[in-house]
Amino acid sequence: MKKNEGVELGVRTRESVAEYFAKAQSPEIKKYLPQRAETLAEALEDYEKTLLPDADSYGRTVWTGGRYVGDVWCYCMDAGGEPQAMVSYCILDAADRGRGYAAEALRLFIRELADKFGISVLGAFTYAENLPSRAVLEKCGFKEEERFTEDGRESCYYRREE
Repeated sequence: MKKNEGVELGVRTRESVAEYFAKAQSPEIKKYLPQRAETLAEALEDYEKTLLPDADSYGRTVWTGGRYVGDVWCYCMDAGGEPQAMVSYCILDAADRGRGYAAEALRLFIRELADKFGISVLGAFTYAENLPSRAVLEKCGFKEEERFTEDGRESCYYRREE
């Protein structure tokens, strides 16, 4: 695990994916975080794909005080040309939100992506109404580049370059 100011990044496992999937079914999380996997089996299948040599996604668990509190991950990784990826994150329990865990985890993850994969350009989507998520991105050096409406919801695209 990498440690920094009380936040550590850990290795994702089948067990952490199962725990994440169960907690991410809460209406509060689903409101702001669209999820592709509709079943635990689909979530585990997606996780298994991240372990393949040619994976285009990568994730870590987020820990603080010895407790698992969420995940941070990237997808659409492209190391060719301009190395880039899209990032996302989730702190699972409401009591752990607003404490800086997501921003610190994302900072650590950004460094890891640069060191491990040479990724220098990152993007992220969030709903415009999700002010805490927008604040996390801005704290980590992302700049809003575009707003658009999809399925009746205003969304923002953020970008960060090294």
